[in-house]
Amino acid sequence: MASQQFPFDVFDATAPASPVVLSVPHAGRDYPTAMQTALRVPLHLLTALEDRHVDTLALAARRHEATIVQRRARAWIDLNRSEQERDPAIDAGVSAKTAPAPSAKLRGGLGLIPRRTGAIGEIWRRKLTGEEVDARIAHDHRPYHATLAGMLAAAQARFGVAVLLDVHSMPSLGVGGAQMVIGDRFGRTAPARMTARIETEAAAAGVSVTLNTPYPGGYIIERQADPARGIFAIQLEFDRALYLDDALDQPGGGLDATVALLRRIIAALAEEAAPRQSAVAAE
Repeated sequence: MASQQFPFDVFDATAPASPVVLSVPHAGRDYPTAMQTALRVPLHLLTALEDRHVDTLALAARRHEATIVQRRARAWIDLNRSEQERDPAIDAGVSAKTAPAPSAKLRGGLGLIPRRTGAIGEIWRRKLTGEEVDARIAHDHRPYHATLAGMLAAAQARFGVAVLLDVHSMPSLGVGGAQMVIGDRFGRTAPARMTARIETEAAAAGVSVTLNTPYPGGYIIERQADPARGIFAIQLEFDRALYLDDALDQPGGGLDATVALLRRIIAALAEEAAPRQSAVAAE
């Protein structure tokens, strides 16, 4: 269901049928005109920042799970960064003196507003005003996180537990590298039994997997997880070669198998939530 008020789509949020909630923050392909006029690189090069068509993967795998999918491109604003990760090199609303200590991502140009990528270099032809960045935070970042928090609260209220699965994709990690990376902030956002079930499903599908290396999970799962209240969160990164064509541009021959794997992961996480659901029902 598309939202006319906000730049994201929400599905089955009001009456969740599963404790699992899906989030897809980086697959957006909407590049606003205001953004295009400020770019110093051709628009098509910004697809390097997209989790290309991972929304296609997630929406094909979901059944009745509550799901939120960002429509605007990651280059506009990165929902997996804190509001404080503002880059003084591109954002006139923050100075190097007042900004908090930069994270590694921010130092590399991948802060709240991405400034550059290794593949294409600097993105913007000018600094953005503080008002421009404030508007993106108010219209994109805060509504996404508030809506996602509400979806998780609804699932937790109904089932006694909620499990956020934040779905991403990644470039190939090279020969011998994993094809899927599970992030749980080094055990802080989800119990080991949940990540172990994901590892089991991946192994059964012949997909190699690592835990927290090199992606331990970002701001979304860190912010949204509240294990003490039964709200858990996991970031999942799929190698784009698993489901895209040889050009890594459009869905390819591996899409169906990857959809089936993600579907089994969703079902496994719902099963792992069942002991908590049963305990709540018995109280």
